[in-house]
Amino acid sequence: MAAAAPLTVLGGGAPTGWAVTGLLGIPLGYLLIALVLCVFSIGYMAMSRRIVNSGAFYTYIAHGLGPVLGVGAAAVAVLAYTAMGNGLYGGLGPAAADFVAAQSGWSTPWWLWALIAWAIIAGLGVAPVDKIGWVLKVLLAGEMLVALVFALVQITHPAGGHVQLTAIAPNQLFTARIGVVLTIAITGFVGFEGGPVLSEETKDPRRTVPMATYLALILIGALYGFGALAMTVAAGPGTIVEAATSQGTDLIFNLSAPYVPSWLIAVGRGLYVTSLFAATLSFHQFVVRYLYALARERVFFQKLAATSVRTQSPKTASLVHSAISLTVICTYAYAGWDPVVNLFFWITVTGGLGVLILMLVTSIAVFVYFLRSANRDGVGVTRGLLAPIVASAVLAWILLVTLQQFHVLLGVDASSPWRWVFPYAYAVAALLGMWWALYLRIARPDVYAGIGAGARSGLMSRPHHTGPATAASRWSA
Repeated sequence: MAAAAPLTVLGGGAPTGWAVTGLLGIPLGYLLIALVLCVFSIGYMAMSRRIVNSGAFYTYIAHGLGPVLGVGAAAVAVLAYTAMGNGLYGGLGPAAADFVAAQSGWSTPWWLWALIAWAIIAGLGVAPVDKIGWVLKVLLAGEMLVALVFALVQITHPAGGHVQLTAIAPNQLFTARIGVVLTIAITGFVGFEGGPVLSEETKDPRRTVPMATYLALILIGALYGFGALAMTVAAGPGTIVEAATSQGTDLIFNLSAPYVPSWLIAVGRGLYVTSLFAATLSFHQFVVRYLYALARERVFFQKLAATSVRTQSPKTASLVHSAISLTVICTYAYAGWDPVVNLFFWITVTGGLGVLILMLVTSIAVFVYFLRSANRDGVGVTRGLLAPIVASAVLAWILLVTLQQFHVLLGVDASSPWRWVFPYAYAVAALLGMWWALYLRIARPDVYAGIGAGARSGLMSRPHHTGPATAASRWSA
């Protein structure tokens, strides 16, 4: 839920959606995507109960569709989550600089605050996941409470004195750009699927991971839909697009400001910054766990599997990802590129595209896995076969229209090469991953045989390497 960043989505994602698409139905898009992802999660969670591994998407695809496609998916996953985590610095830095300027009058560069956040995240990156969880819980509780208060204030103060629910009317579906609406909506949910990534660090992964996943979907889906609808009610369905275009991330605060104390608006703006921080920290953890899972199985640089003696967290992988993030921040600062457009918006949208690809392939993998009668013990036809088929069909359609209209999401001309550069990057990553898997099958068959084995892989049997948490080590044993 912290990775999904509720206040960031309502404060930044929804206004951007209205401004980019010019369409009213963003709230309906959030509700529909929540429903689609619930269907996706039925098979996804059935798989998580069978296979507990920090690799999540990578591991499930390896078990369902084979090691070659599994390693290809791993490359896509690392690229997608790295894009999400690093792209968020482009929103975090400017948001923090604007907040400080509004509160103190000090003008500071965006990269200064991005570097401060980076230093904190780099330090927390080697801490135990339960300690990180406490940080995220406090920040998440604050941002969700403020978002809910703002939504209640807005919907009880409708434009013109009448509540209009036009934004969730069924006719909002019948538009040529509904695919863009759904893609913007699905980007707001990226992170909900991260429960299995942390499964080895929970005491009872078969119970906790599904519960956390469904709870996250229900809560953030309801909050996104209600919060975005409340903004259309307060601004008026006929003027919300114009207001979002002119006010941007100020929209949610401006609509609430006349009816709440000024200190609450200041708190809300501060929590908008910490929402971005929490999401960045969460995606840092996702990348680190994927690198750890690959290194533990000796598919990728084995040294990345080294863990901290004190915290048992994947220390080396965390430091490597921190180095990548530092390079990205410094490069954008030195080149003078727009952090909001070229880093935050472009790169996080691209990260969302990668996760969409992974969810589609994972749904197919879940179906193939449970199609084998030996794997279907205790899993009914609905969970193991029907739900993945439905999820695959819907996600395939969303991916198709996303690729067709990706230039709209980026805000570039249809002839711009950028509309294809980012999607092709995933194709290249997948091909490189699959090529590497084929090389392992020939040159290192013992490693190839352990792809997707997770805690059961040979590396885990070596005493100087442990899982990322004591609970996970006990479970593995």
